[in-house]
Amino acid sequence: MSAHCCAHLPEPSPARNPRYRRALWIALLVNAAMFGVELAGGMHAGSTSLLADALDFFGDAANYGVSLLVLSMAAVWRSRAALVKGLSMGAFGCFVLAQTAWSIFNGIPPEPATMGAIGFLALLANLGVAALLYAYRSGDANMRSVWLCTRNDAIGNAAVMLAAAGVFGTGSGWPDWSVAILMSVLALSAAFTVVRGALAELRSRRDNQSQDNVVRAGHDHAHSHSHAGHHH
Repeated sequence: MSAHCCAHLPEPSPARNPRYRRALWIALLVNAAMFGVELAGGMHAGSTSLLADALDFFGDAANYGVSLLVLSMAAVWRSRAALVKGLSMGAFGCFVLAQTAWSIFNGIPPEPATMGAIGFLALLANLGVAALLYAYRSGDANMRSVWLCTRNDAIGNAAVMLAAAGVFGTGSGWPDWSVAILMSVLALSAAFTVVRGALAELRSRRDNQSQDNVVRAGHDHAHSHSHAGHHH
């Protein structure tokens, strides 16, 4: 899982390409669907690594969604949307860690067949999205970032499949729990980066607006004094 990818939003310029925008919509729908599949599958199989991989799909879907829905809005709304996304990612990451702790406490290993099957399906989904975005791999920095992020997400899917093999071979839940902890920590790190960046942007805009107001007030004050002196 390449959690750092979730910390960046594509700039408006790439989305003006209709085909690229359509590709991002498809990527959004695929990631949102796989988030639901892995969330349900993880709860059913008792697999926390599937839940952690679902967090990855959630982060990507949120990234695409925020990018597509607020590009035409003011920059402050993009920052606010990113803040909400980061807080949501952080909350879900904490949920996965809590679920992992609960599973370790109970000591019940997950069901490896479901883990492996859904992990393989997730791998196919990410490879499909990567193929869809392959044509834009040599575009600007944001286009390359989106494609590389999707391609690298396949690592998380492979990790879930390896965890399933580990659970099957050892009869222990530790392969699943270890992968879940690692992926959740990466996701929480990405969420922290997103929230910190969004807050910094909002704070910077608020400070700039305050300075503009002070300058404007000083200009108006000087202008009124100038008129008053001229009248006198």
